[in-house]
Amino acid sequence: MDEPAHRSTHEVFEDHLDLAQQGRFEEDIARNFSEDCVVLTNRGVFHGHEGLRQLAGMLQNEIPDAEYGYINRLVEGRFALLEWTADCGAVAVHDGADSFVIEDGKVVAQTIHYTLSLRDPKALSHGAAS
Repeated sequence: MDEPAHRSTHEVFEDHLDLAQQGRFEEDIARNFSEDCVVLTNRGVFHGHEGLRQLAGMLQNEIPDAEYGYINRLVEGRFALLEWTADCGAVAVHDGADSFVIEDGKVVAQTIHYTLSLRDPKALSHGAAS
C-alpha cells in the first residue's frame, strides 16, 4: 500500500469500508483517520481516535452484531458519502448516512446520521431509540 499521505480520497474511503466490514476497527482508525478528526452526529460531537472508539461502542450497544449493507458510495474531490443499512434482528437502520472529508490520506471530518427502528421494544431497554 502507498504511504498514507499519497492515497486518494477513493483509496482511503474504500480501505475504511473494507476494514470496517472485516471488524478490524483499531487498524482502520490508525490507518484511515487523523488523530484529531472531528465527528458530528445526531448524538453529539466526538474528537479523535478516542471519540471514534466511543461512537463504535455506542453503535455496538444499539445494534449488537448487526449485518451492515452499503447502499451507495460517492466520492468527489476530498469528499465521500456512504448510505448504509444495518440489521441485528430486533433493531434495524434503514437511513444510515455518513459523509467524510479526507485530506492527506486521512479522514479529518465525518458526519454520521441514522435512526434506530425497533422490531422488539425490549431490545433497547438500556438506551433510547427513534
